[in-house]
Amino acid sequence: MTLSFWRLSHLVLAIVSSLFLIVASLTGVVLAVDAMQERVAVERISNFEEITLQDCIPVLRQQYTEITSLSIDHNNNVTLEAIDNDSNEVSAYINPTTGKQIGTPEKKSNFIQWTTALHRSLFLHEAGRLSIGIASFFLILITVSGLLLIIKRQKGVLRFFSKVIKENFNQYYHIELGRITLVPLLIIAISGTYLSMERFNLFAEEHTSISSIERPVHREKFNFKNTLLSEVVNIEFPFSNDAEDYFIFELKDRTIEVQQYTFEIEKVKLFPIANTLTSLSLDIHTGRSSILWAFVLGISSLSILFFIYSGFAMTLKRRSSRIKNSFKAVESNYILLVGSENGSSLRFANNILKQLISTGKKAHITQLNDYQTYPKATHIIVLTSTYGLGDPPANANKFLSLLNKYPQSGGCYFTVVGFGSIKYPDFCAFAQQIDTAIQQQLWAKQLIPLQTVNEKSVIEFTNWVQLWNATTNDQLSTTPSLYNHVPKNLKTFKVISKTTISEKDQTFLLNLEANRTTNFTSGDLLAVYPKNDGTERLYSIANYNGQIQLAIKLHQNGIGSNFLFDANVGSVFKARIVDNHAFHFPKKAKKVALISNGTGIAPFIGMISQNNSKIETHLYCGFRQKTTLTEYYTSFASKMIQEGKLKEVRFAYSRETESQYVMDIIKKDAAFFADLLHNKGQIMICGAIKMQIDVEQLLDEICIEIDNLPLEHYKLNGQIVTDCY
Repeated sequence: MTLSFWRLSHLVLAIVSSLFLIVASLTGVVLAVDAMQERVAVERISNFEEITLQDCIPVLRQQYTEITSLSIDHNNNVTLEAIDNDSNEVSAYINPTTGKQIGTPEKKSNFIQWTTALHRSLFLHEAGRLSIGIASFFLILITVSGLLLIIKRQKGVLRFFSKVIKENFNQYYHIELGRITLVPLLIIAISGTYLSMERFNLFAEEHTSISSIERPVHREKFNFKNTLLSEVVNIEFPFSNDAEDYFIFELKDRTIEVQQYTFEIEKVKLFPIANTLTSLSLDIHTGRSSILWAFVLGISSLSILFFIYSGFAMTLKRRSSRIKNSFKAVESNYILLVGSENGSSLRFANNILKQLISTGKKAHITQLNDYQTYPKATHIIVLTSTYGLGDPPANANKFLSLLNKYPQSGGCYFTVVGFGSIKYPDFCAFAQQIDTAIQQQLWAKQLIPLQTVNEKSVIEFTNWVQLWNATTNDQLSTTPSLYNHVPKNLKTFKVISKTTISEKDQTFLLNLEANRTTNFTSGDLLAVYPKNDGTERLYSIANYNGQIQLAIKLHQNGIGSNFLFDANVGSVFKARIVDNHAFHFPKKAKKVALISNGTGIAPFIGMISQNNSKIETHLYCGFRQKTTLTEYYTSFASKMIQEGKLKEVRFAYSRETESQYVMDIIKKDAAFFADLLHNKGQIMICGAIKMQIDVEQLLDEICIEIDNLPLEHYKLNGQIVTDCY
């Protein structure tokens, strides 16, 4: 089945059950916390799993004049109902091996009772239980459809946990959290559905009784010595000394009636299998038997709320750029075909559509899956993103099959613009497939070669606009701000200090003070808007002594670098932090190698200074020549080595007497890098794209030669992370 089918199913199920799931998840969090509190409220009995009835019943009968019952709950609390030697009624938690009272059973608070009733039936009795049961079943379907969406996105089960690039907050964490909570959510959904079905007696079956009638004279005796207290649910003690009054032992799978003097078994009643399944379902649905599992259930319940929010947010974003046409397809000369997963490509296309119409052109926009024959088309413009790892977006997965079915009239020009991220190995792969496929059509004339746009860069998109204008003599706007999405809620950053530049080195350091409510860590990005028009520039952050530190190369015509260089100490400007979670210093790794060139060292300064876990860290950096700034880096590295936060530093200078690049020092340490990767270490690369390509090619050769494994193997394991530009 297609990706769009599963996405639609996922969405419809979420919409139908969202209200019930919100109530169930909120109350589920409260009940999970209550279950954890229950587990720590009463003194734990040591070696409880080893206590037998022989260890406790004789002791209790000596301690108490009369015993009515002994019960064990899911928290292994032992409750005694009895009369003590002073004729006082006792209803208390006890230590079963000593008879000592250790607590008093307390009734659930009104709030917890109210929450439990709301969770089970919404106060609607049987109708409410049925509604919650259906919502639980829908949660199974939602979880399964979500699982299939991730599998399709990652191109197979084996790549299920492979890295997801963070392009969008809601989409990224919807996938990441979904992968983490998949199993707990399935357990919650399945057990909740079963309990609802059991409530309506859908699994009812008769108890199986084994009668004492016609038994031999020498009947089997109940084995107190080998019966564990943990296997017992309740014991009813004989009401009187009459031989006809029995012990009644309720175990987890049966009840046994036992004579009080001879201890012979009178009757055994086996419970149906459904009882065991119900008890197990209650344990795993409520977390009542494990404080750790109760915590997992609480977190998973909270995740449902995030899934509902992020799912609807993504849906609204996709719909926010919906298609609006002034001209029909059959009358239009310009056809814009869009493949868009989250609406970004459609936003660019709508801008082009408006401009074409404003210049008197008849233009029509539609999704790639609605491709057909356009009788008056002279120009076809394709703007498409690539989904996941080289796949088409949901609204474009039928296009390649439709292309051969609907030929255009001769002399129709086409151009393809691909949107994607170079962080993915299949950058704009679907756009490349479309470009190749259209070129093979007899009617097609390529107007402009395939153009690609990285990370929704308006600069790169306007490069295509300029080519279009030059080729068609149209006058579409080349102003980047027209195509930009202007961000909201920017925060204020204050310049604390700034280093100078020299003719030898045009790089400077900038330290910023952030608002107290601004959260950031080394490896995140600072998005700066120099013209205040939405034009975005991104810089890697170092969290150094609580301040944001940037390393910036000043370019003569660089909009962002000149804007920041002109900022005086004490001045403020608006910007935002972009969470770059995929490029944070690892919390757990045996060894880490940091590789950079030029200003790519910036985030590593902060990572090393914050290395409180003392992970063995090695720093490899490439620069053109020795400068005041590299002297600062050298001094910093020496200090970090003394503090135990850095194991080794290796600098390479390409324009000094002993010229070498960062690849040269990596090659010298080939055995170290092969061993680091083999033993689950991590390599982080930051700097120029060309450096990244060269380094990865070298590491691939090293891995194959020494470890007989390609670098791609370690990439899939998340051991190679990059942030290059």
